Formats: sequence, C-alpha cells, structure tokens
Amino acid sequence: MLTKNIDWEMLWGDGGPYSESQIVINTRILDNSVSRIMVEVIGNINPTTFKIIKQNKDKFKNDQDVINILKCSVYWGKKHGYVVSLGEEDYSEEGAFARAIVKQHVLTDAIIRMHDFIGDYLGLNEKITMKKLI
Repeated sequence: MLTKNIDWEMLWGDGGPYSESQIVINTRILDNSVSRIMVEVIGNINPTTFKIIKQNKDKFKNDQDVINILKCSVYWGKKHGYVVSLGEEDYSEEGAFARAIVKQHVLTDAIIRMHDFIGDYLGLNEKITMKKLI
C-alpha cells in the first residue's frame, strides 16, 4: 500500500529501511584516569519506520520487544533517528559483555521484524524478492 505521505529519504536506506543496533563500550575518564568502563546496547531506528510502526502498533500488540522500542525511544533528529537503549552495565562485571550480545540480538531481531512490516506496508518486499531471483 504505497502512500504519498511517506518520507522516503528518512528510511535512510537505498530503496528500503535502514536502522542500526550497536554495542557501545564507553570509557569514562575522571580527571586524569579511567573511572569506569561501561557496555551499552543502543538502537537507531530510522524515522519513517518508527512513525509507520507507531501508527500500526496494534499489529505488534503481541511483540513486547517492538512495543518496548516504541515506548522507550527518543527522537534525536534526522541523523540519529529514534534512539533506544537496552541498558548499560559496568564492563568489569562478570558476564556483562555476554549479556550485551544477547540484548543486541534481541534488538536486531525486533528491528528486522519492523523492517519486514515496512517492506510489506510499502510494497518493497516484492521488489527485494524479484531482485534476488534475477
């Protein structure tokens, strides 16, 4: 269902949605030494995807990960889109990085489900399938 109110540029991708999930290692420096090192999982959702998913959130009522992204994201402008953090931990805590990897997989999978919906909504998935066949 193509609509003329879609901001295609704010999908960030070349013909499809683009978003990011990241693991960030943040070194905090106080005065002249490292005070602590933190690990955080962050997602940047392109603005068009976020807005369309929010308008259609009833279709995700059983997808708690997507619902949490909608509830917890903050708009940081065109360059960063909607930013969500899945939390941060002190890097020195046992298992902190392993937990961050699990959180990043959860976030990545949720973003993929969001992008898949956008592909169907905008009629892009058919074009992607056709490209793969050629």
